[in-house]
Amino acid sequence: MSSDYYLQTLSRLEDATATIGVVGLGYVGLPLALAGVKAGYKVVGFDVSQGRVEAINAGEQVISYLDPAEMRDAIAAGQFEATTDFARLAEPDVLAICVPTPLTRNRDPDLSYVVSTAQMIAKTLRPGQLVMLESTTWPGTTSEVVQPILEAAGGIVGETLFLGFSPEREDPGNKNFNTHTIPKLVGADDPKSRKLAETFYGKTVAKVVPVNSAAVAEAAKLTENIFRAVNIALVNELKLVYSEMGIDVWEVIAAAATKPFGFQAFYPGPGLGGHCIPIDPFYLTWKAREFGIESRFIELAGQINTAMPRHVVSELSRALNSQIGKGLRGAKILVLGLAYKSDVDDLRESPSLTLIELIEAQGAHCDFHDPHIPKVPQTREHANLSGRGSIALDGKTIADYDAVLIATDHAAVDYAVVAEHARLIVDTRNALAKRGITAPQAVKA
Repeated sequence: MSSDYYLQTLSRLEDATATIGVVGLGYVGLPLALAGVKAGYKVVGFDVSQGRVEAINAGEQVISYLDPAEMRDAIAAGQFEATTDFARLAEPDVLAICVPTPLTRNRDPDLSYVVSTAQMIAKTLRPGQLVMLESTTWPGTTSEVVQPILEAAGGIVGETLFLGFSPEREDPGNKNFNTHTIPKLVGADDPKSRKLAETFYGKTVAKVVPVNSAAVAEAAKLTENIFRAVNIALVNELKLVYSEMGIDVWEVIAAAATKPFGFQAFYPGPGLGGHCIPIDPFYLTWKAREFGIESRFIELAGQINTAMPRHVVSELSRALNSQIGKGLRGAKILVLGLAYKSDVDDLRESPSLTLIELIEAQGAHCDFHDPHIPKVPQTREHANLSGRGSIALDGKTIADYDAVLIATDHAAVDYAVVAEHARLIVDTRNALAKRGITAPQAVKA
């Protein structure tokens, strides 16, 4: 009988008659859902936010770089719908878990969303379903956390239910790569689960890369982002060193990047943002302690990166004193860019939020402008900023501030106008130099 469940699900995946469920319709889940529709599957998206579900079903643009027309067409054709009714988790043949995996205040992994999702799936679990965890986490989560929850509801992984891990590799706003074109890692601890996962993703994305276990796929995802975090920490530290020497780190990196081998350019900034790089390394350091290992290199990189917002505020204070003879207390500061990276509306873990709080803690008044984020949404860590709106940007407005802090390099910002009217510019992204704009009142931080 167990082989019947496997063969039935495999057949439905192969001929695209399967229904796909995606839990969590954020920056990972919604693109995956639309990729599933393109593959010919019927897709049901699950989310706890009634407002988000209503917006998606109305065909509104909930993510700036996703084409809402594509979503509207899928909804009109009956190929896609969003719901808050988790009793319907029994309907899909495949369930992809795309929920957040944040850190606690003590920088320990917070798997509460993964656990609660697995528990909800367990309530309606039926034989033959394939459950895929996509949320980034420590190696062993799929087998040590999710599997026991599912098996406690009845059934055995690899026989009557199937389980695997396929890490999301989304890069919001990247015009060169999307959900379909980014190679998809797939790991499972039994051959039937692995085959079902390969079949599903094989129809959904251009290339599937199978690995021998869920833990390998989990570790690979962490390795990808630890690689970036460590190298960003390196250039952030180099920025501090070279700045004291009077050397422009941006020019140094550009010079080093002319070497055609053995070097990859990474760039400094005001701190790390996005859901992956500021968080993922700590999932591994936490798990490493279980094995009596101190991952000192990774921990040090994390310390350097998390210290960058305070460094930027210190540089802002110093520039105010030296260039306009004013302290940070009582000053008016305009932060340009709230999103964690250029040209997106994603502010997850954005250093700009921390920068605003640090600036205001010093007694300054702080506003922001972001062409992609009209209002600060509700966030867990920065609730005091929720509801604040982006101000309009023009020469008169800019001149009203003591300093403009460039925290995100958005293409939609007219930096020539900023350079013309700002009393002081603190540029953390090399935004002016990249555009060939010379501003004597600008400093790099």
